[in-house]
Amino acid sequence: MTPEERLLDNLIDMEEAAREAIGFLQEVSFEAFEQDLLRQRAVAMTFVLLATAAARIQTLFADIATEQPEIAWSKIRGLRNLVVHQYDRLDWRIIWDTVQSDLPKLVRQIDQLRHPHIQGE
Repeated sequence: MTPEERLLDNLIDMEEAAREAIGFLQEVSFEAFEQDLLRQRAVAMTFVLLATAAARIQTLFADIATEQPEIAWSKIRGLRNLVVHQYDRLDWRIIWDTVQSDLPKLVRQIDQLRHPHIQGE
């Protein structure tokens, strides 16, 4: 696998995990999510998958991470650590808000990174 293919695979992994988290909470109220252990665990796992791919990009393609500071690489990794090491203390409101506001923006950023448009198009 070429480095370009490996980078693309990791970007796709990030985007798919983010889209899955968004999908898990689509048309679900915060109150319903707060009471739904299955959805909580599903969303938490997408965060782990998303952050694992982000960590690989930071490690293998440090220049990409540096050139894309609008993507919150460190915060993504930090959220993974929180999910893995402090799962019992997660603030589900923060998780909910992250999925609702930050992940759609992240999907757009990854899409832009995967499909750069030529200036003027």
